[in-house]
Amino acid sequence: MMPLICYVPKTFRRSSLDIIERANTICADYTAQGFDLTLRQLYYQFVSRDWIANKQTEYDRLGSIINDARLAGLLDWNYIVDRTRNLRSLAHWDSPESIVDAVANQYRTERWAHQPTRVEVWIEKDALVGVIAGVCERYDVDYFSCRGYTSQSEMWGAARRLSRYEARGQDTVIIHLGDHDPSGVDMSRDIADRLALFDASTNVVRIALNMNQVEQYSPPPNPAKLTDSRASGYIAEHGTSSWELDALDPTTLARLIEEEIWAWRDADQWERDTAVMERERALLTAVSERWVEVSEFVDGGR
Repeated sequence: MMPLICYVPKTFRRSSLDIIERANTICADYTAQGFDLTLRQLYYQFVSRDWIANKQTEYDRLGSIINDARLAGLLDWNYIVDRTRNLRSLAHWDSPESIVDAVANQYRTERWAHQPTRVEVWIEKDALVGVIAGVCERYDVDYFSCRGYTSQSEMWGAARRLSRYEARGQDTVIIHLGDHDPSGVDMSRDIADRLALFDASTNVVRIALNMNQVEQYSPPPNPAKLTDSRASGYIAEHGTSSWELDALDPTTLARLIEEEIWAWRDADQWERDTAVMERERALLTAVSERWVEVSEFVDGGR
């Protein structure tokens, strides 16, 4: 992790120091597990432990303290991330040898190509992509941030992609995760309906956030948005409370996704394809390790 650096010295109250200490403990624990947190996820960790109330003023107060703590060198900058604003750039290499070495480490074959079912993970919020990225990449599953209701262009493109898999003889499954609120619940229905409209025979499986998980994990509730056009139907079925996906523990979200992926994966086929991939990766690694000889051989043949 990056060293703690004091940019703006500040004297904190004891109550603020307690919050900073607790934030450091939570963030360090999740960092050890391979997760980083958004401010909202950190906020829900505080709410779920009954350290602060679940209301906007407390969220704003926590954000202010965390911001000051980072500037004062009391909280690591890498602990809290903003996944919606990122610099994009092309990759660069120091030499041909360095790219061959990188390729050897990154080499992957498309192991889902021979599976009976092709799986994708779709999540409502862009801010949670970092939570699902690890488990999806570990099992080579494509994942996608819907950012609310998916745009018509993106949905049409997804239907064409899924239809190509189906034409090759694969079933297709979308694992969907969203808030448990009037729109969040409806989004799973919307995805299924619009993919069907565009002729994709895809099974949409909503694995979170569902009412049984609300009952099991007791995430902090929020009032259902009465201004949402779907509020009346939601309230009739679920009551006046709603729950955000962010409030679920990141390890729980990752486990739910992993279990659902396993349910659709042919493990024996996966192992066979993995063995082939590892043999091919070993060949690239051997080339990387003997790059000087390879380079001299190629140069000598010119």
